[in-house]
Amino acid sequence: MAKILKPGTDAPKSGQYREVGPRGGYVSNTEITAVAGKNLPPTSRPGNGFILVDPTKHSK
Repeated sequence: MAKILKPGTDAPKSGQYREVGPRGGYVSNTEITAVAGKNLPPTSRPGNGFILVDPTKHSK
Protein backbone atom coordinates (compact mmCIF):
# COMPACT_ATOMS: atom_id res chain seq x y z
CA MET A 1 0.00 0.00 0.00
CA ALA A 2 1.18 3.53 -0.76
CA LYS A 3 2.27 5.84 2.02
CA ILE A 4 -0.47 8.18 3.25
CA LEU A 5 0.72 11.79 3.10
CA LYS A 6 -0.65 14.36 5.52
CA PRO A 7 -2.04 17.69 4.29
CA GLY A 8 0.47 20.52 4.44
CA THR A 9 3.44 18.27 3.72
CA ASP A 10 5.45 18.63 0.53
CA ALA A 11 4.42 16.35 -2.33
CA PRO A 12 7.31 13.94 -3.05
CA LYS A 13 6.36 13.62 -6.75
CA SER A 14 4.20 15.57 -9.17
CA GLY A 15 0.92 13.93 -10.16
CA GLN A 16 -2.66 13.16 -9.22
CA TYR A 17 -3.37 12.51 -5.54
CA ARG A 18 -6.55 11.09 -4.04
CA GLU A 19 -7.91 11.77 -0.56
CA VAL A 20 -8.04 8.73 1.71
CA GLY A 21 -9.27 8.09 5.23
CA PRO A 22 -7.05 7.15 8.20
CA ARG A 23 -7.14 3.45 7.23
CA GLY A 24 -6.44 4.03 3.53
CA GLY A 25 -9.92 3.85 1.99
CA TYR A 26 -10.86 6.36 -0.70
CA VAL A 27 -12.96 9.24 0.65
CA SER A 28 -14.24 10.57 -2.69
CA ASN A 29 -13.61 10.32 -6.41
CA THR A 30 -12.01 13.76 -6.41
CA GLU A 31 -8.34 13.93 -7.34
CA ILE A 32 -6.03 16.88 -6.83
CA THR A 33 -2.99 17.78 -8.89
CA ALA A 34 0.14 18.40 -6.85
CA VAL A 35 3.57 19.63 -7.90
CA ALA A 36 6.68 18.07 -6.38
CA GLY A 37 7.97 20.16 -3.47
CA LYS A 38 4.72 22.11 -3.00
CA ASN A 39 2.38 21.68 -0.01
CA LEU A 40 -0.61 19.34 -0.26
CA PRO A 41 -3.96 21.09 0.35
CA PRO A 42 -6.24 20.60 3.38
CA THR A 43 -8.46 17.50 3.46
CA SER A 44 -12.22 17.43 3.93
CA ARG A 45 -11.92 15.89 7.43
CA PRO A 46 -9.24 15.74 10.14
CA GLY A 47 -7.21 12.53 10.03
CA ASN A 48 -7.47 12.09 6.26
CA GLY A 49 -4.49 12.21 3.92
CA PHE A 50 -3.46 11.75 0.31
CA ILE A 51 -1.93 8.97 -1.78
CA LEU A 52 -0.34 9.25 -5.21
CA VAL A 53 -2.55 7.49 -7.77
CA ASP A 54 -1.13 8.77 -11.09
CA PRO A 55 2.40 10.17 -11.22
CA THR A 56 3.17 12.74 -13.90
CA LYS A 57 4.78 11.17 -16.93
CA HIS A 58 7.41 13.44 -18.43
CA SER A 59 11.01 13.34 -19.49
CA LYS A 60 13.69 15.91 -18.92
